[in-house]
Amino acid sequence: MAGAAVTLAAFGAAVPSDAAPSGAATRAATPQAVPAPPTGWSTVFSDDFGGSAGTGVSRSTWLYDTGTGYPGGAGNWGTGEVETMTDSTSNVYQDGSGHLVIKPLNNNGSWTSGRIETQRTDLAAPAGGQLEVTASIKQPNPANGLGYWPAFWMLGAAARPVGATNWPSIGEIDVMEDVNALSKEAGTFHCGVDPGGPCNETNGLGSGLQSCSGCQTGYHTYSVIIDRTNTSAEQIRWYLDGTNFYTVNESQVGTSTWQNAVDHGFFIILNVAMGGGFPNGVCGCGSPSGSTSSGAGMSVDYVAAYSTASGTPPGGGGGTGAYSTIQAEGYSAASGVATETTTDTGGGQDVGWIANGDWARYDGVDFGSTAATQFRARVASGAGAGVSGLVEVRLDSRSASPVGSFAIGNTGGWQSWETVPANIAGVTGTHTVYLTFTSGQPADFVNLNWFTFGH
Repeated sequence: MAGAAVTLAAFGAAVPSDAAPSGAATRAATPQAVPAPPTGWSTVFSDDFGGSAGTGVSRSTWLYDTGTGYPGGAGNWGTGEVETMTDSTSNVYQDGSGHLVIKPLNNNGSWTSGRIETQRTDLAAPAGGQLEVTASIKQPNPANGLGYWPAFWMLGAAARPVGATNWPSIGEIDVMEDVNALSKEAGTFHCGVDPGGPCNETNGLGSGLQSCSGCQTGYHTYSVIIDRTNTSAEQIRWYLDGTNFYTVNESQVGTSTWQNAVDHGFFIILNVAMGGGFPNGVCGCGSPSGSTSSGAGMSVDYVAAYSTASGTPPGGGGGTGAYSTIQAEGYSAASGVATETTTDTGGGQDVGWIANGDWARYDGVDFGSTAATQFRARVASGAGAGVSGLVEVRLDSRSASPVGSFAIGNTGGWQSWETVPANIAGVTGTHTVYLTFTSGQPADFVNLNWFTFGH
């Protein structure tokens, strides 16, 4: 939605999922409770819009976007759409029957509508785990729908502080879009650079418009699953009423681009735009016409997000999950290092001033019963010419032989971050993990933000 998103041809075949999304068969004629999470998952966000008739959404849960763009961002929301977004209950309201309604209105030729975002920006698939984001929605059903553009989508967390001026590198996942009241829907992934790049921007990698029979007259579930259970072959899958209709794989765009676009927190957006790039791409109409119907609302029964718990596989014995993102500054003990504020995606702190002989210890790391064979770390280096070293993983003793390691040299600066993978000897059970740092030179050679393990 942040880009033109004109996606009229499929870019890949669907891949079956091991587990259908929660609430997959819901076609609610009356308000439905938020579905329970799939077995082994946890609910991390939900809203069933149970407020009184005519009230707005909870501002502690949702953020209203108003005007014609983010402050400091592109005009017309970066897509050429023509409406002005408001926080008026004429445009965004709960209907008193368990639904959110976002309704575009024509005011003497000037359109208003609504756009809301979750306050939370941390909806993420943990390393080794999955995130499902789903909603039950009835699309607008205008008599003349020329220019209507309803959407349910997600932007990477790093978009918010800068008005999405870093789009599309921070990632956009369009769970559902339709245009011109065609009773269709499309799923799209945006990444990399604009124009062009591995995601074919500004179009993105998309399913194209798929038939969505009855989607304007009844509630259907639209879902996406970010699957990081195989950390070297991650994927995103799109579902309509539980049927997987489109999949994008990490290998299609490359590891670095994928990690920048996917492996972090997101926020959810619900809106109805009028005109813009997508409608224009479908029908050649840049804007709604004078005969476009006013006041046809998109109705949302519920929105929810579910996650596999900390990315830890079944059979573990507690402690820190090896397959979660382990923050470097969360060490139990360390020597020779210090923490500092990082400018890496997600913010927080990193561990810096790391040189030969330094180490950090992490207690109670649970690898479960299936052997971990991969190690990944988020590192940066501004080391001088000829200065490099090893990041090593040892178990239960600093003097134990490393189970894996990788070499790191200058990455372009002490805050120029890269995610570096390495193989490790198969590890199961719960261990004390030592990260040790070895170099042939005495100078600092690496900063560390986080690390994780995988199968």
